[in-house]
Amino acid sequence: MSSKKYLDINVYDAAMDRIKKAFDEFNNILVAFSGGKDSGVMLNMAYDYAKSTNQLDKLGMYFLDYEAQYQLTIDYVQSEFDRLSDIKRYWLCLPNSVPTATSMSTGYWIPWDKQKKDIWVRDMPNYNYVINEDNVPFDYTVGRDDYTVQEDFTKWFSSKYGTTGVLIGIKAAESLDRYRAIKSKHKTNGYKNYNYMISRNDTTVNVYPIYDWETQDVWIANAKNAWNYNKLYDLYYQAGIGIEQMRVASPFLSQGLGTLKYYQVIEPNTWAKMLGRVNGVNFSGIYGGTTAMGWKSIQLPEGHTWKSYLKFLLSTLPEETRKDYEKIFKTSIEFWDKRGGVLSDETIKELQEIGIPLEVKGKTNYKTDKKAVQFHEYPDDAPVKEFKTVPSYKRMCITIMKNDHTAKYMGFSRTKEQQEKRRKAMEKYANIL
Repeated sequence: MSSKKYLDINVYDAAMDRIKKAFDEFNNILVAFSGGKDSGVMLNMAYDYAKSTNQLDKLGMYFLDYEAQYQLTIDYVQSEFDRLSDIKRYWLCLPNSVPTATSMSTGYWIPWDKQKKDIWVRDMPNYNYVINEDNVPFDYTVGRDDYTVQEDFTKWFSSKYGTTGVLIGIKAAESLDRYRAIKSKHKTNGYKNYNYMISRNDTTVNVYPIYDWETQDVWIANAKNAWNYNKLYDLYYQAGIGIEQMRVASPFLSQGLGTLKYYQVIEPNTWAKMLGRVNGVNFSGIYGGTTAMGWKSIQLPEGHTWKSYLKFLLSTLPEETRKDYEKIFKTSIEFWDKRGGVLSDETIKELQEIGIPLEVKGKTNYKTDKKAVQFHEYPDDAPVKEFKTVPSYKRMCITIMKNDHTAKYMGFSRTKEQQEKRRKAMEKYANIL
């Protein structure tokens, strides 16, 4: 495997030079567009070059739709398909076999499965550029591996239109395997003397123009060129997710489990549908980014206090849901400030030792040996053994992330209104088998 060689050229100019060579080398250029940051930058670069050199007739793009994806991603993809109406466009909605790390019973799931149409996360797009099970133009069987399908599609494309360079936006820095696959001198499927090109057959060649980029290079390019991008990344950033952990592709891959839980706060409606679509989603959403040792161990995103993170979580919720939580949390703050609750001597001692201000009122009228305590300044966190019994903004955050609409985790019981809603719902569905 070759070692890195540093040149007197920045990665943007190097990538543009590779894109130029691809346009010179092949009859067509086809961009594999995922809706993510890397492929988005690459699509913009290819389009800008093709337009500036009057070669838009050679350019195409395709998007592989996994059905269960952020609506923000779908909105971004749709905006790009609308904007780039002067190139060839393909939107693949196929029932492929897609790996999943959430299920305890199977290692894959099938998006756009006709047999499960009634629980699809989204309706299938209805455009003349959509390829689905009914109009697929190449040899296809339901349940085929999604990577194989993409290769079959690109080979069909080149057989129809001529030699094709397929631009793929992966960065070698993300894994040693990627670096080895692109830079190895011992590739048996290399294309001519271009170490960033790999042949798939006589007419189809994969091209990796941004293989030597770092993640910050992607955002620098977006900023300098004022390109459109998936606004999901803005919410990820506000949530404290590091730029290396932000993922928007298939949500059930092992690489994405750490951010899977954010579906339930960023797009709760999508999350609700995902719960019934793929086995194990809820468990992975809860434990994918933790040590699976309980909610107390959840880590605060960088750059946030638990109070500021709570504000973020609330901002992502539907208005009615947000107001319900705000009412509960306001009640809790006022209760602990004015009336106070009860805590054990051990918990009081722990809180005092770590410097959390509280007022011990002593005995209480409650039938308990615990002491009455007031918090005039609501704690951000309360890292004590009896964590759930102590008020804190962290406990509020956990309540939202648990989808605990009645705040049972915080010690609340159902209100009369909630009990009545539950009773009516149970009566309505009592006779459904």
